[in-house]
Amino acid sequence: MFSKILVANRGEIALRVIRACNELEIKSVAVFSEADAASLHLRLADETICIGPPISSKSYLNIQTIIDAAKKTGAEAIHPGYGYLAESEAFARACEDSGIIFIGPTPQNLKLAGDKIMAKEVMKDGGVPIIPSSPRGVETVEEATNLVASLGYPLMIKASGGGGGRGMRICQNKAMLQEEFSVAKAEARAAFGNDEVYVEKYIPEPRHIEFQILADRHGNIIHLGERECTIQRRYQKLLEESPSPRLTNQLRTRMANAAVAAARAVQYVNAGTVEFLVDKDDNFYFMEINARIQVEHPVTELVTGLDLVKEQIRLSSGEKLGYTSDDVRSRGWAIECRINAEDPARGFLPSPGVIEEYYPPAGFGVRLDTHLYQGYELPIFYDSLIAKLISYDLTRDGAINIMRRALKEFKIGPIKTTIPLYLEIMDDPFFRKGDFNTSFIEKFVPEEDEDE
Repeated sequence: MFSKILVANRGEIALRVIRACNELEIKSVAVFSEADAASLHLRLADETICIGPPISSKSYLNIQTIIDAAKKTGAEAIHPGYGYLAESEAFARACEDSGIIFIGPTPQNLKLAGDKIMAKEVMKDGGVPIIPSSPRGVETVEEATNLVASLGYPLMIKASGGGGGRGMRICQNKAMLQEEFSVAKAEARAAFGNDEVYVEKYIPEPRHIEFQILADRHGNIIHLGERECTIQRRYQKLLEESPSPRLTNQLRTRMANAAVAAARAVQYVNAGTVEFLVDKDDNFYFMEINARIQVEHPVTELVTGLDLVKEQIRLSSGEKLGYTSDDVRSRGWAIECRINAEDPARGFLPSPGVIEEYYPPAGFGVRLDTHLYQGYELPIFYDSLIAKLISYDLTRDGAINIMRRALKEFKIGPIKTTIPLYLEIMDDPFFRKGDFNTSFIEKFVPEEDEDE
């Protein structure tokens, strides 16, 4: 086991990793930009080191600076959290070249996961269902138009080198395809430095369901069940739960087996997530592998009783899993709401500022992952995620009621947050029945309002 780990991230995930290190009796090193000098994660770490100015490209995304910080502090390993360098093949290789353990998958895993086209081909060869798509990157709108004969409308343009909704456009007809193709390429180039896109068949009104996997360096791969991630805005997840109210036991077993097969096809190592779309007829299709710890990992932790960050650390140190999927008994229901510093009533306009009022929820069945405290000033340079509120109960209705109560207790001011939106969702009869798809959020935030 490691004696010291550097945490190459900020905010709540940095706190999450530092706490896991403390419980494993591993020393932790917290990095921070000049804008994060007052961040809570610095108070919990054993050592801190400034890695540069506020701009992420000069601090949290600066590979050499982070490697140098690890060497300077004597850290044997680096945990990247999620976002930033967590899925960077270049960073994983730089760690490897410097004799530092990257707590995550291998550089080869990251390379494949980052290439959506290559990943789909590997999945197809491994017998994992994939969405019909172009066999390679599409260079011109004319080439995309020619694929309509085999794919049909509607279809989706997607960035080959990224995700998170960037470089992604739904096209219902030829006119939309011609209009959106260049926009998607430009967005992909800006977001990922790679303008390659591909097109695939669009699955209408799907459910977005992912399976958590763990894999050691000895060839053992297991799954820890699914997470329902269907409620999204512009392909960005808002609310997650485990288990999924959509899956039957039979469908759950089929998808779990496919997730393990997907991980085995790429010789995956460490924690990861295999994401699927499920259509109305119970057909499911591979979307991608997220080669990192997920924002929504707490819901899996609550229903399984496993600490996924500690498992990541153990697996990266070379330990065997020591248990199978059948050994993991899921119990109860967990729901996570991502609390952002945004105003849903004004098109999700960011709402930075000083936290003058802060009253966190507590009580039975409530978990809160956050880096907020009263008097903290939210930096304007980073993501608007400020907290993850998670509820747990033996039943879904119970977890919903606990979440609603916790949301009402949670007071953050004077900034605006997404808490009011989640309160509406908790009271929605279709949500309570588990009857929703990826367009569900439009009933609360109509698409035309989002574009204003």
